[in-house]
Amino acid sequence: MTKDVLVTIKGLQNIEDIQEPEEVEMVAKGDYYYRNGHHFIFFDEIMEGFEEPTKNTIKISDHAVEVKRKGAANVQMIFEENKKNLTYYATPFGTLQMGIAATRIDVKEEQESLDICIDYALEINAEHAADCQICVNVKAKDSGDFSLRN
Repeated sequence: MTKDVLVTIKGLQNIEDIQEPEEVEMVAKGDYYYRNGHHFIFFDEIMEGFEEPTKNTIKISDHAVEVKRKGAANVQMIFEENKKNLTYYATPFGTLQMGIAATRIDVKEEQESLDICIDYALEINAEHAADCQICVNVKAKDSGDFSLRN
């Protein structure tokens, strides 16, 4: 896959006591690298209400997916199947302790794309908050399969 990529992220949260799951989708231009047996995806995101971009890094290895965000919100999340990882999510409104327990990690690698799908339980301050799914699609920018509106 080429360095220049299009990153599409779809998130789904099933929050207890709310009937309709909350869906979020984001598309961004990014950079892709494969080094030392790991996939790396880098992209910037503008969070609503903030001018400075949040820098995102996704690192995919054989048994884990690591997501780092630096900017208005700062967090390092590690997803490992059948293991709970604790982290701190620093936001402009305060810091939360998060527990992430991945139940499924599916990575599909093709010549011009990479698909990652993770099912996980999310805890906030030691309380179950939601059952979530995040799917990331990374496509080579020159694959001709996408359009991005500026």
